[in-house]
Amino acid sequence: MSDAYLQSGRTNQKQETRSKILAGAAYFLNKGLSFNLDDIAKRTGISRATVYRYFSNSDILAAEAGLQVSTKSPEAILEPLDQQNLEATIYGIQDYYNQLTLDNEQLFRKYISAVLDPANTNSKRGARRKKTLKLALENTDLSPKDQEKLSNLITLFMGVEPMIITKDVCGLNNDESLDLLKWGLELVLKGLTLNEEN
Repeated sequence: MSDAYLQSGRTNQKQETRSKILAGAAYFLNKGLSFNLDDIAKRTGISRATVYRYFSNSDILAAEAGLQVSTKSPEAILEPLDQQNLEATIYGIQDYYNQLTLDNEQLFRKYISAVLDPANTNSKRGARRKKTLKLALENTDLSPKDQEKLSNLITLFMGVEPMIITKDVCGLNNDESLDLLKWGLELVLKGLTLNEEN
C-alpha cells in the first residue's frame, strides 16, 4: 500500500480499513493459525481485492500485524517522555525503537525481507518512527521543512535497518550497536545545537 494512496481521498476511512485488516490478521496470529488473504477478507468482511490493495501477500500482512501487536502508538511512546526536554525525548524515542527492534529482531527481519521482495511492488512500510519524531518536533522553533529533514535524519539512527547494518555489516553485537547508534544521534544533536548558537 503506497503512502500516497493512504494520504489521498478519504484518509480516515483508508486508515480504518487498514486497521481492520491488521486486526483480522492479529486474530489468526493470536490463535496460532495460518491464514491467507481470503481468510482475512472473510474475517473482516472486506473484499479480497481491497485486502490485496493494502497488503500484496499474507507474509507481509502477518509480519506487520505481528509488529503492530508489539509496537506502541507514537502517542503512547511520547507520553512518559512528556515532561522531558527535546533532546531527552529524542533519546527516549531512539531507545524505544532500538529496544523494540532487538526484542523482535527475527520478526522485523522477516518483515523487511517480505517488503523488499521485488514481487511486492505495492508494499509500504508503516513509518511509525517518523510519525513519533514528527510529533516530538511539532512544537519546536524549527521550521516545518527543518522538522521534516530532522525527523528523516534521526530516523537513520533507530529501528531495524541501522541495527542490521551495525550487526551484519559492521560485525557489532547488540550493546555495541546500541552504543554506536546513540553516539551517531549525539553527534547530530550536538551539530544542531552548534548551528542554533551561530
